[in-house]
Amino acid sequence: MYSKAEAAQLRQAFWTTFGQYMAPVPSAEGIPTNWINYKTGLKHVYFRMQADNRRASISIELTQPDAGVRELFFEQFQELKTLLQEALGEPWRWELHATDTNGLPLSRIYTEMQPINLFNREDWPTLISFFKPRIMALDEFWSGAQYAFEGLRDS
Repeated sequence: MYSKAEAAQLRQAFWTTFGQYMAPVPSAEGIPTNWINYKTGLKHVYFRMQADNRRASISIELTQPDAGVRELFFEQFQELKTLLQEALGEPWRWELHATDTNGLPLSRIYTEMQPINLFNREDWPTLISFFKPRIMALDEFWSGAQYAFEGLRDS
């Protein structure tokens, strides 16, 4: 077991390492990108990478407070499902009704890997190999798909 401080330090060290590894990789549009804190340009639409001592996941999270608006965004992603799967090269799980770690409602499209342990430095190459192609595929997908959300931008 790790103390909270040790766990926080290891978590920060991994994400710093991942960020440094990804720093030279340009986005699909050829510009420098903060891969860890990816900006979709849409409020309440996030690409998230998470890892702990059991699993790692990468997801598209829709966190609009209004359930109806969140469902509209989810439906728009469903319209683009074939395009998304082509970019990812694998099927992901789709959850219209989920909750985050704080119990707040969200919708998400995600994949995960387990068992994997962020706190074991020997697992870091596997984690990087899991996250890198998927965040790059999401970026590739988003470089064209974001325009399908123009009508929902102010929702």
